[in-house]
Amino acid sequence: MFKRRTVTGLMAALSLAPTSAAAQAVPPLTRIALGSCAKQTMPQPIWDAVLAWRPELFIFMGDNVYGDFKSADATGLRQAYEGAGQIAGYERLRNTVPHLAIWDDHDYGANDGGANFAHKAVSKQLFLDFWKAPQTDSRRARAGIYDSRVIGPPGMRVQIILLDVRWFRSPLRITDQRGAAGKQRYLPDPDPSKTMLGAVQWAWLAAELRKPAELRLIVSSTQVLAEGHGWERWGNFPLERQKLFDTIRDSGAKGVVFFSGDRHIGALYREQPTGLHPLYEMTSSGLNMVYWNAREPGPNRLGALYAGANFGAVDIDWRERKLTLALRDQDGGVQRTVTIAFDALGLAG
Repeated sequence: MFKRRTVTGLMAALSLAPTSAAAQAVPPLTRIALGSCAKQTMPQPIWDAVLAWRPELFIFMGDNVYGDFKSADATGLRQAYEGAGQIAGYERLRNTVPHLAIWDDHDYGANDGGANFAHKAVSKQLFLDFWKAPQTDSRRARAGIYDSRVIGPPGMRVQIILLDVRWFRSPLRITDQRGAAGKQRYLPDPDPSKTMLGAVQWAWLAAELRKPAELRLIVSSTQVLAEGHGWERWGNFPLERQKLFDTIRDSGAKGVVFFSGDRHIGALYREQPTGLHPLYEMTSSGLNMVYWNAREPGPNRLGALYAGANFGAVDIDWRERKLTLALRDQDGGVQRTVTIAFDALGLAG
């Protein structure tokens, strides 16, 4: 378990540039928590369970507040951040646990929003201010808020890649049968001009995947592997989803695992793309927003959906060379879990 001195050191290191050597000078990560979809106007009792689990790092995966807005003053988003700042458990975690964050649509400012959202610049400023990004943070000077860190010493390095699937994302193809199973809101769009990440972020991702690391945790606020539904997901742009797999393969990166939120459900997934080791995904959503009546096919899902408040828990056992993904409920109990040997992720012994 991290000692207080190490926690302080990691918190300081994470505030520095992505290539900071300080983040690699701390002990290896063994316990990471993550979650998404925390509406600030509703009770959030789950923070007690998150804090009791004592994560060494927490990753906020989007919809960290609900602040949709339509005017340049961004009143709804400003009020949402103010509300979140008054939630005791939320603030205790932000003040005592090292953390990273990416946005999704409701802290971006528009439901299912993408590149055409008119007020994304002010959303970015409010996001970076709330998450206390220093004025020297590179995200303040470029488009989007994608980010990456490598944490831990050589041989036990964890790379955390936070993708921005809002700022650059092309318009989605609207369903021709709203509410129908598998076609609820959107349809797959094979248009080769459509993008999830934009050219600059795609090039950045390819370079990041070539940096030295053992485990690579890729956070996408919307689901990557999930099939069988017509809500937001990478499958809405099948060519971009394949490009993601191709980028991983071409980089030679091993130890890749995906994490996502957005859906107000928890679930685990596994897929075997051509030329790659098996890819796993844990969707953890929501911290207090729950789709209780969720029903959908899961052709590559591991077990049933979990329709209850949840957070994701990642246990890394470096000695036994295995990774355990678990969805934990509001009381901290394990509801879904899978253990993955490092060998299965292509990590040589």
